[in-house]
Amino acid sequence: MAALARWCVRHRLVTVILWLVAFAGTAAGAAAAGAAYSNDYKTPGTESSRAADLLSEGFPQISGDSATVVWHTDDGTVRAAAVEQTMTRALDEIAELPGVAAVTDPYDGADGGRISGDDRTAYATLTFDKPAEDIDKAQAQAVVDAARAAEGDGLQVELGGNAIALTETSGGHLAEIVGVLVAAVVLFLAFGSLAASLLPIATALVSVGTAYAGITLLGHAMTVADFAPMLGTLIGLGVGIDYALFIVTRHRRGLKRGLPVEEAARSAVATTGRAVVFAGATVCIALLGMLILRLGFLNGVAIAASLTVVLTVAASVTLLPALLSFIGMRALSRRERRRLTEHGPEPELPTGFAARWSAFVERHPKKLGAISLVVMTLLALPTLGLRLGTSDQGNDPQTTTTRQAYDLLAEGFGPGVNGPLTLVTEVDGAADKLALDNLDTTLRATEGVSAVTPVTYSSSGDTAYLTVVPDSSPQSEKTSDLVERLRDEVLPRAETDTSLDLHVGGMTAGYDDFADVIVGKLPLFVGVVIGLGCLLLLLAFRSIGIPLKAAAMNVAAVAAAFGVVVAIFQWGWGSELLGLGSAGPIEPFLPVIMVSVLFGLSMDYQVFLVSRMYEEWLETGDNRRAVRVGLAETSRVINSAAVIMISVFLAFVLSGDRVIAMFGIALAAAIALDAFVLRTLLVPALMHMLGGANWWLPRWLDKRMPRISIEPPESRAAHERLTDVAVDDLEKERPQDVRDIPG
Repeated sequence: MAALARWCVRHRLVTVILWLVAFAGTAAGAAAAGAAYSNDYKTPGTESSRAADLLSEGFPQISGDSATVVWHTDDGTVRAAAVEQTMTRALDEIAELPGVAAVTDPYDGADGGRISGDDRTAYATLTFDKPAEDIDKAQAQAVVDAARAAEGDGLQVELGGNAIALTETSGGHLAEIVGVLVAAVVLFLAFGSLAASLLPIATALVSVGTAYAGITLLGHAMTVADFAPMLGTLIGLGVGIDYALFIVTRHRRGLKRGLPVEEAARSAVATTGRAVVFAGATVCIALLGMLILRLGFLNGVAIAASLTVVLTVAASVTLLPALLSFIGMRALSRRERRRLTEHGPEPELPTGFAARWSAFVERHPKKLGAISLVVMTLLALPTLGLRLGTSDQGNDPQTTTTRQAYDLLAEGFGPGVNGPLTLVTEVDGAADKLALDNLDTTLRATEGVSAVTPVTYSSSGDTAYLTVVPDSSPQSEKTSDLVERLRDEVLPRAETDTSLDLHVGGMTAGYDDFADVIVGKLPLFVGVVIGLGCLLLLLAFRSIGIPLKAAAMNVAAVAAAFGVVVAIFQWGWGSELLGLGSAGPIEPFLPVIMVSVLFGLSMDYQVFLVSRMYEEWLETGDNRRAVRVGLAETSRVINSAAVIMISVFLAFVLSGDRVIAMFGIALAAAIALDAFVLRTLLVPALMHMLGGANWWLPRWLDKRMPRISIEPPESRAAHERLTDVAVDDLEKERPQDVRDIPG
């Protein structure tokens, strides 16, 4: 690391140019290739997947993604001649567009229930020739343009469906801008130097920008969800600014101790830079742990997020030292430079609130530990009611056409029209056909069913399907209950004495199956991620207790964060106020990604906090002193880093995207609890209570384990010599600090 930092500092202009070229080249490639994101929730082997396969084989003409064109008038009726002529002309034009396989017109003589009872709302169903993930945005936009051209004279036209959602533009980059501005303010308050506060921002922006473009290109090679770039930006800005903060803080300490600029930058990368690489590696390991779930949808998310973390780490240990050498002594504030000139090198000793807090925790570990446990438990309680599922377009921003279409359909035809269920089966003989014809009556009498369409047979007669319209919205728990009722009770009875094998498909059924698959694999995933993290901490700190406490803290942070998410998004406490739609289920992939991201991010604080404690323990063998000094010397930086990350994450609530807002609030809550309750309160309290047992490791295991060090011994020794010299020079002048408090 030292050699890399030395090269980057000595060739600083080349380093900066290489990064700018990488950013510009990747951005140009992404602009030329365009986006190719897709939300593919396919889970092979599930009932909904089997239903989709049967429908595709028997009815290839309707196997593509479907969308709706909804029109509404408050002046007259949709049956008026002028409205009918206008919409028929628009639908005929849509039917001729590339990628559109079929259009069902409610004016064709049999409206099939597509005109509302008050004759003010009507809708047409159009079918694309491809699934939503394969539809080009330009094709979907052409459909939107053709339909919206029919608006006027009191006629409102809106469109809904997954393909139509591709055309919805985000609210720009307001979330990123707000997050960066807040981070810049916090950095300036922490450093007192404008130049030093801008460097972490610049480093993060370059690396995240390169990663964003790289994710766009990645979408052409594999399935990448449409929220992956925003999620990558969210994670990248948070960890990128934090990693740079740690390195700049160490660099500034070196300057205050009298090191030349180049040596201070090299030393910062050789010490804190190693911790950054270690922390970044754990984030990537946790993210790539999603690959064991073997779900294509999550594979793209894992690789995209890992790419962002890799680039932020690379920029922190290469681009940042080059930029530090450019600004020279301006990494210190004017007051700090003036003091350095007048008084010479000085060590940064832990005094003030950090020292007092550390001593306070030492005096009251049991009380403070109990309080923090109560807080975490209360926040985690809502997690017991967690319901996984996927929110529908009723939670889209109110200004979007998909939300407008959803609301018009719900008002005119009932909420279930937005997400009908499809029953598909193979047919063999007259007995099967008779049973299917009689099934209509049974389904209409089933609780939760609003309407049922007649059975449709394939041209060969060996496959049939019918549509069931629930009386509740796609994201409603009642609709999920209906899916279970059909699968467990209604359909098995209908299949008696026949060869029918009815499969329930559709939006809600597919999302529920996706959630069930993830929940089934979640214990394995969590076990692997936590196990690997514990192994890394075991090697780094040579202790059984430290990894076990870290695992428990991570689980506690995740549980409490999910409690906050459940209260806001599932119970609806403030979701409408935040512009995030009504209450609904929690996205099924959120637990997986949350565990991955949070485990990696919390490792930053764990490593930064415990490594200083471990260093003091090795020197003195005094656990109370080690915990007290480690907390006092690291709490300020940990808190500053946490405030930055929380600000960045919360800013993404402004994106208007429910999924991204869910990630932002979940991660912000987890980081806040991790930094302000767990790492600076519960962890040190527990370590005080456990005493020397914190550092216990069986001798036989100690002999067989490889030795790794987060900071190289030679750098740590040099750091100690500088501190000792400075302390000797200032022994009579310096105020009492936390080291002077008796253990």
